[in-house]
Amino acid sequence: MKLSDGFDARRLRPKGQSNWRFRIGAAFAALLATSGVLLAMAGIASLLGHAPALGEMNTNRVGAAVILLIGLFVLYLGVWLWRRCRRRSRQSRELNMSPHLMKKHD
Repeated sequence: MKLSDGFDARRLRPKGQSNWRFRIGAAFAALLATSGVLLAMAGIASLLGHAPALGEMNTNRVGAAVILLIGLFVLYLGVWLWRRCRRRSRQSRELNMSPHLMKKHD
């Protein structure tokens, strides 16, 4: 069966919304994760006895442990937010198919 010359299959589906919000969210999450890694590294370096990276804040053991915990929490928050933005950007809004029928991408 021959298709007509003016047929375009892309017109059958409505144009989806742009996902620039998810990209900005993922970029912010990457910045959070990076700062979390840097804070955790500063806390570990101070706990191991190297020169303090944040001045007087982590010269004692308790301050260094607090910096380490805050860094790990910020790292966890950044990874969680990045994964959530990535999952939401790949989610299709048009078709509600069963998950086992979809292709596995992640």
